[in-house]
Amino acid sequence: MVQKSEELQSGHNEIMEEAITGLNKKPKQLPCKFFYDKKGSELFEKICTLPEYYLTRTELEIMSANIYDISSFIGNNTLLVELGSGSSLKTRLLLDNLPQIAAYVPLDISYSHLMESVAMLSGDYPDLKIFPICADYTKPIKFPDLNITWSRIVVFYPGSTIGNFIPEYAKKFLASIANRIGKGSGLLIGVDLKKNISTLEKAYNDSSGITAQFNLNILSRLNSEISANFNLDNWYHKAVYNKNEGRIEMHLVSASNQSARLNGTAITFSKGESIITEYSYKYHLSEFRDLAREHFRVEKVWTDEGKRFSLQYLTVI
Repeated sequence: MVQKSEELQSGHNEIMEEAITGLNKKPKQLPCKFFYDKKGSELFEKICTLPEYYLTRTELEIMSANIYDISSFIGNNTLLVELGSGSSLKTRLLLDNLPQIAAYVPLDISYSHLMESVAMLSGDYPDLKIFPICADYTKPIKFPDLNITWSRIVVFYPGSTIGNFIPEYAKKFLASIANRIGKGSGLLIGVDLKKNISTLEKAYNDSSGITAQFNLNILSRLNSEISANFNLDNWYHKAVYNKNEGRIEMHLVSASNQSARLNGTAITFSKGESIITEYSYKYHLSEFRDLAREHFRVEKVWTDEGKRFSLQYLTVI
């Protein structure tokens, strides 16, 4: 039985509150977790297959080339917890090489997407104990009583999702993971690396326009779930690399002077004004090591030949 967090059960009220709060900030912004309703999750899966979007493809290549080494760090009788499990594509590579893990706990904010993934995994791995949790993993989560034993916990956090957090918050988030799983437990994490700007910007401005659809879907979701009235034809997608901050910035840009209502609250937008929907920070290996060093020790780093992306195994100290 899937566990749903109380935060998600509060549903639309929380979305409303966070949307209004974010759109009253300067600059205006919306949480990137709003991307992941059912349609948004499906669009993101499409993004992961795009030729410009090197992240997923490169991370899978790294995992495939080093899977025996990676599996040895995770070990046997481990409770494998995945944050933002999505389609669990990368997880299958781990599961195929971890026949003796204690159980798998996928966490995802999209209930329908989570359950579709769990159903497929259950069919393909009938002996695997799976305990899905539908939750916003950036908030405190109460794990259910699993009624099993394990030697330690390893958290799997692929895709460089850690880059969505500003470094100050990323440090706090890593601390919360360490405190939750305890000393000696592990974190297998994907971290995107700094590289030439052209490669970075192409990854978030694909020629087929799927990323633009994904970005605009955040407004479509607000329209359907909290009765907002954004006119999607009046907005366009823009993603740029901010070299000074070391991050990709995703924007929805207003094509005209306009306003939108959210449950009776009017928000005005000037032509050219944007809503920030996502940051994606990129790191040098030394920068990420310094970010995590208060709570984790970096045990091993795997990269592709071009050093575009890294998969890292960290131990809680």
